Amino acid sequence: MSLLFTVTVTAQPILYNGGKTLLQIGGNLELYTDKTNTLELAAVKQQPFKLSSQDVPNLQITPYTQWARFSVFNNSQQQHLILEVEYPIIDDITLYEILPDGSTQSKRLGEFTSYKNRGYDHQNYQFELNIPTGTTREYYMKVKAGEQLQLPVYLSAPELISEKNNRRELIFGIYIGVIFAMAFYNLFIYISTRDNSYLIYVSYIICVGLTQATLQGYSFRFLYPDSPWLAMHATVLVPIFNGLTALFFIQKFLHTKQNFPLGHTLINIGIWLYLLCFIPTFLDMYTYAQILVQLDAFLAAVLAFVVGYGVSLKGVSAARFFLVAWSIFLVSIFVFVLRNFNVLPYNNFTFYALQIGSGLEVLLLSFALAHKINVFKAEKEHSQQLALTISLENERLVREQNIILESKVKDRTEDLQATNLELNNALNDLKDTQTRLVEKEKMASLGQLTAGIAHEINNPINFVTSNIKPLKMDIADLSELLNRYDELATSTDIPKSLAGIEAFKKEIDIDYIHEEISSLIKGIEDGATRTAEIVKGLRTFSRLDESEVKSIDIHEGLDSTLVLLRNAIPPYVNIVRDYSSLPKIECYAGKMNQVFMNIFSNALNAIISKPTHHDEFISIHTRQENDNIVITIKDTGIGMSQAVKEKIFDPFFTTKDVGEGTGLGLSIVFSIIEKHKGKIIVNSAPGEGAEFIIYLPFNITTHLS
Repeated sequence: MSLLFTVTVTAQPILYNGGKTLLQIGGNLELYTDKTNTLELAAVKQQPFKLSSQDVPNLQITPYTQWARFSVFNNSQQQHLILEVEYPIIDDITLYEILPDGSTQSKRLGEFTSYKNRGYDHQNYQFELNIPTGTTREYYMKVKAGEQLQLPVYLSAPELISEKNNRRELIFGIYIGVIFAMAFYNLFIYISTRDNSYLIYVSYIICVGLTQATLQGYSFRFLYPDSPWLAMHATVLVPIFNGLTALFFIQKFLHTKQNFPLGHTLINIGIWLYLLCFIPTFLDMYTYAQILVQLDAFLAAVLAFVVGYGVSLKGVSAARFFLVAWSIFLVSIFVFVLRNFNVLPYNNFTFYALQIGSGLEVLLLSFALAHKINVFKAEKEHSQQLALTISLENERLVREQNIILESKVKDRTEDLQATNLELNNALNDLKDTQTRLVEKEKMASLGQLTAGIAHEINNPINFVTSNIKPLKMDIADLSELLNRYDELATSTDIPKSLAGIEAFKKEIDIDYIHEEISSLIKGIEDGATRTAEIVKGLRTFSRLDESEVKSIDIHEGLDSTLVLLRNAIPPYVNIVRDYSSLPKIECYAGKMNQVFMNIFSNALNAIISKPTHHDEFISIHTRQENDNIVITIKDTGIGMSQAVKEKIFDPFFTTKDVGEGTGLGLSIVFSIIEKHKGKIIVNSAPGEGAEFIIYLPFNITTHLS
């Protein structure tokens, strides 16, 4: 598809007066469509041009070459200007300049060639204009594109163009930060739960972020700068994968096959429509592929809302969470598509709409997935009650059979055999139920962490976001001050101008601005560091289901567990670390993290249960003893009696109220320590806290052999 921008010689020239605002010239462009795709500049000059009726010309999706012409009168002291086309997915764009002697010079850019050939480092198309003060220059622009074509064209000084682009990149950086944080968060949950809906959601999050990066040119700039083919086709390929992962996630998350069969079939149709988009893409029918992808995106967005509503009518709580998140995203898609079809104008609102909508959708759907874990917890409690009922029923059956056997052994031999078979089946069911309870115990622990982790990640991101507005205001004041210094070059009364500058510096309190900028930047840096720390803790703790033996630093496991529990640690509880210098130890890394999580959770519960709190702490001490490492975890909780201490490792034993605990946590701890050929010792007394001492061999493979 081709696009050309031109301003006629007889048309009113664009007047550039300088200043500190960007000049958007799309409404001054005269346009002509070359339906032959063969005309050169000399022939185009003779064609009739039509003045654009829009500030940002929207040329839709068309297979033709487009031309635009315009002239610029420089009424400022700035001779070096930048003409920027803020639409980085154009395939081929050439700017022709008519020189005073009638000759022509041109510069050709676009996705048809490698990124490095541009000669500057930015995804937008930038052309240097050197127009002497008081003169007029005429320009022609030729554009070809295989996708939706719009022309947001800016004319200004280089520093103003750079300032605008810096703001765009700051906002996009925050958006990508949210995308990565949510992707890592849900990947961690998938590794812990092995629920495929989380893995599909991670794929969807990545595709959402990649779609935005592609539309704004960052993918070509950073991911595949040497692949023009991929740059020209990514605006079709990436949205296809985005739509496919979205539809697969909806099917998995809402269980449409069981909850809404008709909706499941409709989503399958949407999946096939997306797959059909590959045919025109690889047959070089790129224009038709673009139109088909946009129509599919619109259809899929509406279809997802209809299916979500249909599932919610069945009483599925997850569907209500989905509807809220998808409604926000659906609005942003409507804005994006209506902008592409020229119903809405190209402005900051329509520019950022899809980023804002997709970012909020990713956050809300992550919360919806977290709610799913709470559903698992409820199912675990139901299974626990079922196991107890089965156990009582088995006891009743045994008592009845014993009474019958005492009096009728000979007469009821066959009945006894049938009863024994029934009891064996019931016992197998009980063992299966116990196994499921152990798995659901892990899910319950994960559910308790989810709200805290989401809160921990959200805090630093909010802190970074809140610093943006005051930072932008300070930068604006500094820009104004620099402009006033620049004006000294043309001032006839320099002392008076300097006095004005000094007064302005006092007005804006320049010293305070320097201090505030440093403070704001440090705040953003602290927020980023905090987010990185949380992600590192998630990555370390996410080894929960690894089954192979690995050599690890045991201190990393302790610290990552504390990071995940940070939101659950009351402010009056101090964590005291006393780590010795230890070599790495062979163990099942994820299993050891589960041991630490259960012990720390019990310690916190014991401290919180105290009626009053004073100088509370949890201390962690590590040391080497012969061929073992020794980990001592001590708390200042309520402690336990000798009778309780003797039963704490028994399955289903708990001191908590009914429904608050399963009694499996320390039982799992004991089995994991035994699996490592280690041992665990407990020292405790009522009112004196509890001390858990864990002995682990350095080389587990030697003990296993």
